[in-house]
Amino acid sequence: MKAGQSKQKVMDAASALFYQKGFNGASVRDIAEKAGVNVSLISYYFKSKQGLLEYAVTEYYEAYLQTMEQSLHESEGLSSLETLKNLTYEMIAYRQTHEQMTCFIQRELSLDSVFVREMVVTYIAKENYYLKNALNAAVGERRGDSDFLLLQLKGMLLAPYLMHHEMRERSAGELDIYFVRNYSASIHAWLEYAAGEEECDGQMQKL
Repeated sequence: MKAGQSKQKVMDAASALFYQKGFNGASVRDIAEKAGVNVSLISYYFKSKQGLLEYAVTEYYEAYLQTMEQSLHESEGLSSLETLKNLTYEMIAYRQTHEQMTCFIQRELSLDSVFVREMVVTYIAKENYYLKNALNAAVGERRGDSDFLLLQLKGMLLAPYLMHHEMRERSAGELDIYFVRNYSASIHAWLEYAAGEEECDGQMQKL
């Protein structure tokens, strides 16, 4: 097995076990067994379980922010509302593709630790910057409560991963695409309402 494949298997195993057992509940031996590798390999790549966690979270957020940046770049020339719709769709799609790590990270963010503070300063601040700028551009001066709108929007984007136990019956695979499309559509209807789009009234009544 190639080094890159082994490393990815370890990360996938760690993501699943952190999601199921929490960081403290998942041992390095558990991760190695699930990944089908030796414990020494994890030490070689990541030094420790903490090192593995930091590497996994960094990889997650670096790719996540790249996804946001790419969406904003590809939306150049579109209206500010369409740009925001595209951005939120890609955010949900990324989180759904990495559902277990997303759920785990959101649990960790509820704790107060040095690691969490570093994540907030390094990654969450940048996510907020992109999302707030896109929201302000779409809403404009129609509403003076943009901070509250941002809070509401972030709450909708995070809800499936904070309350994931309520979605246990949902199957993976193709239904993930179904979920992304339909959940994004409900958020997009809310965005139209927030932006003052008159034609969204009928859509909001159907939600």
